[in-house]
Amino acid sequence: MAGAVLPDPRKNRNVGLMAAGAALAMLGLGYASVPLYRLFCQVTGYGGTTQRADSEKLAGVKVAARMIRVRFDANTAPGMPWMFKPQQVTQDLRIGERKIATFEARNLSGRPITGTAIFNVSPEQAGKYFNKIQCFCFTEQKLMPGQDVRMPVIYYVDPAILDDPGASNIEEITLSYTFHETTEGAAQAGNSAANKPLASLTEKPLDRAQARR
Repeated sequence: MAGAVLPDPRKNRNVGLMAAGAALAMLGLGYASVPLYRLFCQVTGYGGTTQRADSEKLAGVKVAARMIRVRFDANTAPGMPWMFKPQQVTQDLRIGERKIATFEARNLSGRPITGTAIFNVSPEQAGKYFNKIQCFCFTEQKLMPGQDVRMPVIYYVDPAILDDPGASNIEEITLSYTFHETTEGAAQAGNSAANKPLASLTEKPLDRAQARR
């Protein structure tokens, strides 16, 4: 009878290391995809990404008579321990008129968290006409444990939308944000959890009656 072939422990160890490496790589790509996707959308206008207005562009904006409604939506990524919501559901404004909307955020965790917001508008055709002058989404936002902040957005809708046959009939635009924890903050939180000592296991004391037996 042929002898049984024993598994090579070195192969098992290599397979385990490869699996662990793949898992870490996928995690890293998941966090890296947030800023990469954000950059791609801002450059191409894909997915209804809004525009950032500069002083030169603002100088030529004229307010039209036509009204439009903007609806606000706020979300957090899975695992992001923040409360995040708009302080107004909708705003009505003239096309070309500047408006200020405010969002509220609160850190519900017991550690400092730095977040970054991905933003877009719908319908997608309105993305290139929705301009932000000032926005919390332009920079990272760091909140201490329990900290509550109000974050303004100054925006307008470019009157050029009225000359676009594919967008001129839009009556309502939804501005949506999703906050993600930054890669650095998530990595620090992971390291903190990994370095935390395991709780010591204690034996249950014997009952005195059982100890006498």
